[in-house]
Amino acid sequence: MMLKGNVQKLGHSVDTDVMVPGRYLSLLNPADIAKHIFEEVDPDFVQRVKPGDIIVAGENFGCGSGREQAPFGLKALGIGGIVAASFSRTFYRMSIDLGLPILESPEVAAAAVQGQAIEVDTASGRIQLDGTPYQAQPLPRFIQEIIDMGGVTEWVKQELARRQAAAHGDR
Repeated sequence: MMLKGNVQKLGHSVDTDVMVPGRYLSLLNPADIAKHIFEEVDPDFVQRVKPGDIIVAGENFGCGSGREQAPFGLKALGIGGIVAASFSRTFYRMSIDLGLPILESPEVAAAAVQGQAIEVDTASGRIQLDGTPYQAQPLPRFIQEIIDMGGVTEWVKQELARRQAAAHGDR
């Protein structure tokens, strides 16, 4: 998957509790959650983000409580993907499950600046910042399939349909 946008630069240890303040955890619609992303620490974040923008952050992105609302809200806001030096394992898994592309690259995290043009190829791991190439570890093929299908729910539906079709073909 090829992603193109501008960098939304964040620091280290970006906490899910900061991404989505607790008073919004009862919201069920991801579009409603998206309206409140980072509102307590960066009230202009939602207005600054354009569809396809890519968050670039430091180490331990998504730490804190396992709030599924955080990747849901980021995706609904139009964030195309996230490149970070490292991710909390819970946030990493939730992002994959929801179809939000993420790659680890300490080099890109160190080099990127706010608003810079960025291109990310999740399949190959190639990243360009204003044309300067970087290489991240690409997503494994099965994770890439989940991302391409929009998340694990759709992947499971398609896998069950494929298996059902194969079973009926064997009769």
